[in-house]
Formats: sequence, C-alpha cells, structure tokens
Amino acid sequence: MSAGAITVRLADYGDVGDASAVVQLLDAYAQDPAGGGEGLSEVVKAALVPELAKRPQAFSVLAFDGQTPVGLVNCIEGFSTFKCKPLVNIHDVSVLASHRGRRIAERMFEVVEQEAQRRGAVKLTLEVLSGNQAARKAYLRMGFEGYQLDPAMGTAEFMQKWL
Repeated sequence: MSAGAITVRLADYGDVGDASAVVQLLDAYAQDPAGGGEGLSEVVKAALVPELAKRPQAFSVLAFDGQTPVGLVNCIEGFSTFKCKPLVNIHDVSVLASHRGRRIAERMFEVVEQEAQRRGAVKLTLEVLSGNQAARKAYLRMGFEGYQLDPAMGTAEFMQKWL
C-alpha cells in the first residue's frame, strides 16, 4: 500500500492516462474471482474506451493513490419508465486488492451520485454476487437495498441471456 493521497474524479475517455487506467482496472477486476477470473481479451482492451466514449450515457469514475490508479466504477445511464426519468446503473466496481478496506469505493460512489444527480437521475442501481459479502456489506452501508415493488412479490433477481 503506498502512502499517496487518494483522489477521486470522473474519467476523461479522451485522456490517454485515464483511458489506460480504465482498461487496467477493468482487466484487474475481470481477473479477480468476483469478476469471473479471466482477464479481458486484447480486442476488448483495445476497443473498450473508444466504445465507451461513443456513448453519452456512459461515464466512469477513477480513484488514484498519488498517480497510481487504484479504483474504477463504470456507469451506464438507463431510464426509469415508472418515474419517466433517467437512472444510473453502476455496472463495474473495482478496487485493487492492495487498497481494499479503505472505503475507496464509497468515495467513488459519492462522485457517481453527484454525476447521476447532474443528469437528473432518480436512482442508482447495481448488481452484486451473493457470495461477495464485503461488497454487499459496503453497498448496504451506502444505502443500497434489495429491489422490490411489493414485499409479497419478493425482491428482484438479476438474470441474463447471452446473444
């Protein structure tokens, strides 16, 4: 763990250093068991930031320890039909293992929330693996909770189908 000051800010996809940090941190997350245990392909590494930059609904937040990138949150703006306003899905959350337990994710989420409010979003959403107890505990501490409309119907489940 280095002794630099932690800084957190929105990523600039047009900045070479920020672009490199986004790819480096997402690849580290992908290699982690919580991210699937397999690094990003070279094709994804090359295309990720240019593809994010094409999408005005996408934004990322980076955390740095001094000049070293140590945290990343990727977000995608969606739309709440029930509220007829934007929402922001927190799609990827990564803090390097060397920096976990320092509430860096919490600081990144503050910037996410500020940007979501700037965009007029009514809520933040995210998914978390049921076995990732450290992340679940952090998200609960930050005010996230299981999604439900009517308690009798239970909480929502995240599902996927590859195309």
